[in-house]
Amino acid sequence: MEDRLQDLRAANAIDIGDTTVPPVSRVQLELPVARLATQTPISLPVTVVNGSETGPVLWLSAAIHGDEINGVEIVRRVLDRVVPEQLRGTLIAVPVVNVFGFIEQSRYLPDRRDLNRSFPGSPRGSLASRLASLFMKEVVHHSTHGIDLHTASDHRTNLPQIRANLDDSETYRCAMAFGVPVVIHSTIRDGSLRQAATQQGIPVLLYEAGEALRFDRQAIEVGVEGVLRVMNALQMYETQLHPLPFAPVEVRKTQWIRSPMGGILLLNVELGQKVVKKQKLGVIVDVFGNIGAKVVAPCHGAIVGITQNPLVNQGDGIVHIAHVPGDEDSHLLQ
Repeated sequence: MEDRLQDLRAANAIDIGDTTVPPVSRVQLELPVARLATQTPISLPVTVVNGSETGPVLWLSAAIHGDEINGVEIVRRVLDRVVPEQLRGTLIAVPVVNVFGFIEQSRYLPDRRDLNRSFPGSPRGSLASRLASLFMKEVVHHSTHGIDLHTASDHRTNLPQIRANLDDSETYRCAMAFGVPVVIHSTIRDGSLRQAATQQGIPVLLYEAGEALRFDRQAIEVGVEGVLRVMNALQMYETQLHPLPFAPVEVRKTQWIRSPMGGILLLNVELGQKVVKKQKLGVIVDVFGNIGAKVVAPCHGAIVGITQNPLVNQGDGIVHIAHVPGDEDSHLLQ
C-alpha cells in the first residue's frame, strides 16, 4: 500500500484517457464505452478534481447497478463541496458506472449481466467485461483508495452501512472513519469491483443505504458526510462536519430471516431497531386475513435491511439482521 501511494504521489498531473489533468483543476471527461444499436455513443462520465498538493487518490463510484441511484446524488454533493485549491491529492468521481442500466432503470446491462460480477473484465469480452476493464484501467489503476456506493435491490431497503474487509488495517481505519451506524465485515464476492481492486492492494469501502430507484434523504446525507469524513481521515480535505451522534457498531455476522410461507407480510419493526432473540417481528397472513405464521428474531441483533414488498413467497428474504447485543426499544440511528 505504501509503495503504491509513493508511486502515485510522484507526479502532480494525472492522465485519464487521452486527457492530462493538471494540479489545482477540475475536469469533466466522457470516456467512450460502446454504441447502442442505433449507433448512439455511450460514454463513462468521470470528474477529476486534482488538488494543490500530492496525496492519496480516492475514487468514488455509483450506479454500478444502474437502478441504485442514491450514490449519483452523493457524488454530485461531494463534488459540490470539494474545491481543488483546498484538496490534497486527487478525487476521481464516476457518478454512473453502469450507464446502460441507468438509462433503462435496470440493475443489469442489456445482456442481463451483472456488472459487479464482471471485474476485472477484458477489453475483448462481453459488454459488461469491456466496461469493467475500462473502469479498472482509467479509474482503479490510478487510485490508492476507493468508495463504491450502493443501495438495496429487489424492493428492499438498507440501513446506512459499510461493508468492508475489517481485517485489513487501512480498510478498517477508513471504514470506522466513514461514520455509519453499522460497519460489517464482509467477504469479497468473485467478480466484484471490490475484489478486483483489493487484489491490486487498494482499500475499498462499499456503502449500502436506501433502496433502488429512490432518493433517500437520510441515506444521501449520511453518505456525503461519510465520504468527507474518509477524505479528512486521509488528510485530503478538511471541512466542517456534524459530530457523530453514535459510535459505529462493528459486526462480524449477519443473516436473512426468510419467509416461512407465502402470503402478505405485516412487519412491526423498522430499520435500525434492535431486537432480542425470539422477539416477534411481524406476521404473515393469507388473503382472508388469517394469520398463517409469525416472523421471529433468531438472535439478538439490529435490523439492517427489510423488504418493501408485502407480498412474499416461501423462502423470500424479508428481514436482514446484524448480530449485535441490544434491546428492542433502542435504535442504531435516530
